Amino acid sequence: MILLPAIDMKDGKAVRLKKGDFKEVTVYSEKPWEIAREFERCGAGFIHLVDLDGALAGHSVNDEVIKRITTETDIPCEIGGGIRSIDAIEHALSLGVYRVILGTSAVADPDFVSETVEKFGSDRIVVGIDAKEGLVATHGWEKVSGMSATDMALDMKSRGIKTIIYTDISRDGMLTGPNIPQTKKLSDDTGLDIIASGGVSCMNDLDELSEAGIYGSIIGKAYYEKKIDLEEAVKRFS
Repeated sequence: MILLPAIDMKDGKAVRLKKGDFKEVTVYSEKPWEIAREFERCGAGFIHLVDLDGALAGHSVNDEVIKRITTETDIPCEIGGGIRSIDAIEHALSLGVYRVILGTSAVADPDFVSETVEKFGSDRIVVGIDAKEGLVATHGWEKVSGMSATDMALDMKSRGIKTIIYTDISRDGMLTGPNIPQTKKLSDDTGLDIIASGGVSCMNDLDELSEAGIYGSIIGKAYYEKKIDLEEAVKRFS
């Protein structure tokens, strides 16, 4: 199982939200690139970046921080947040990220996903499915659609997507454990590489995800609150 430590960016700082609520912000660092360097020291093979400002604005906002992270580390990065056009993807890749995460744009215009996979390749495009009670949420989790996470994932698979980042919004930033049954069901029902996001609180959660056959896990608040030793986790699961 691959581990992807996360840096959520707001106003140029590394932060965490509770359940995606922009009023519930905890700032962990004003220098996110220093966190990225620590991830590299711990042996992480991938960094998960979220431009929270971008998710609301609909365009990249934290370019300076993103560029500094990609130039000061040798770890491939993925980024999500406000990437809703071909130009936005090209811009993100020009900042040095390895792949981009499509969320709102994938729900609003599935044909756009087909276009991006054809243009950039399936390795460079990941779809993020954020769900509230099994239904897909968009626009920085502000809106909930009528589509189930499974139906969306299967549609994305038909369009060439290989990897899905699945977030249970009710668990995000709460350290209450990931929704393993739902994540496993999504993995089993689609055959896609599913990266679990939201709620990972301890090493036992990672053990359970690994035992469930989940492809990968994002580690966010558990790292910042020192609930998980990233270096130890990387050694255990790599």
